[in-house]
Amino acid sequence: MLLQSPWSPRLADIEANTAERLVLALADDIIEGRLTGGDRLPAHRDLALKLGIGLGTVTKAYAALERRGLTRSIKGRGTFVAIHQAHNDRQIDLSSNVPPAILNARLLARTLTGIARKIDADHLNLYAPPAGHMEHRRVLARWLETLGLMVDPSHLVLTSGARRALSLAFDLACGSQGLLLTERITYPGAIALARRQGYRMQGVETDAQGMMPEALADALDRTASTGSKAVYLTPTLHNPTTATMGTERRQTIVDICRRAGAWIIEDGVYASAAPAPPPLAALAPEIAFHVNGLSKSLGPGLQIGVLALPAGLDGAAEDALRDLPMAPSPLSCAVVEEWLATDVVASIQRDLRHEARRRSNLAITLLGASELVSHPGAYNASLPMERDAANRFVSVAAAMRIRLTPPESMMVNPADQASGIRLCLGGLSFKDLTEALTLLAGLLKQSA
Repeated sequence: MLLQSPWSPRLADIEANTAERLVLALADDIIEGRLTGGDRLPAHRDLALKLGIGLGTVTKAYAALERRGLTRSIKGRGTFVAIHQAHNDRQIDLSSNVPPAILNARLLARTLTGIARKIDADHLNLYAPPAGHMEHRRVLARWLETLGLMVDPSHLVLTSGARRALSLAFDLACGSQGLLLTERITYPGAIALARRQGYRMQGVETDAQGMMPEALADALDRTASTGSKAVYLTPTLHNPTTATMGTERRQTIVDICRRAGAWIIEDGVYASAAPAPPPLAALAPEIAFHVNGLSKSLGPGLQIGVLALPAGLDGAAEDALRDLPMAPSPLSCAVVEEWLATDVVASIQRDLRHEARRRSNLAITLLGASELVSHPGAYNASLPMERDAANRFVSVAAAMRIRLTPPESMMVNPADQASGIRLCLGGLSFKDLTEALTLLAGLLKQSA
């Protein structure tokens, strides 16, 4: 005997066709917890009779719910609620922008076997030089070449993570009294780092390609009497907006910074995720710092940061590093060297691009292309919103036990009205990501 459905049939009170009203009514009750995981929905024919609607309308609505991941049909048994509710003890984290998990135990075992015969014991017996072992700097210089950046290994500094490389770049470019200009909405880690270190920050307007040249030129003109200035920006797959600069835009930004005597700090951590024009550091090596790392390119556990320096700053970088050593783990460097030699790096990055595209497509399907700003190579997507609306959205999502990045953490000026929601798509399993985005899609509809 089939279980009776606990759902009280209704249609949502909105102006829409009947199928859409039925979908929204069921979706609301699932998201709000009035129906729970495993609850049976009414049989198609019974529901059509109770609501006085066509059987085809019910079939269409149930199919839409299943595509969203809210329900699942079992042949011969019926249709059931497919997700557990957000008010249980489990929290879904969409706030950490990491790549999807690609590495597996078999690959790691094979890698460790390979490096066991090659690793230099002195790399573990002795402290590394301030900028990292030259052997490892050569390895990372080869990797940067694959991204279009040719750098002499002597102009590289290796750190234990890209954020440490970014911190060093801020110190070298801005000093203690400098000004940091950046996109008005940008990477929250950079904002937190700059605020913690006491740098003055100024936001610059952006468009679909990132930082706008006219706005940057105006900001630099207005701060001409200020001391040292640096322009921090992410030209490829900007976090959180996913914007990527074209070649002409990059050259214009470089020309503006040259004329104004401003350093460029280029964040290139996502450059391997999508084809892009040459890095800014390749266009202006004399004024550009290039920050990169392997956490976003291969896996979060590989804490290796890379800072390519403009000529003449090697000594200043080493002086800063003597007081605060930042060298990465020699074992991590040996792993990367092995992977480069065996073409594993290229294989991992192909897999990451495939998975990023799959997750981006999922987000577009569930949230709608008109709502979402995304890129098939990015590990995150963005929902532009006014600041107050974004804060409300994050608060309601938290009540549903979905953690999102606080909007203010991405805003150079927290009082700005322009804001948005960053959705980090890489860290969850595909199943959990589907559940989270389905819940947020319902929340978006309710907000609208």
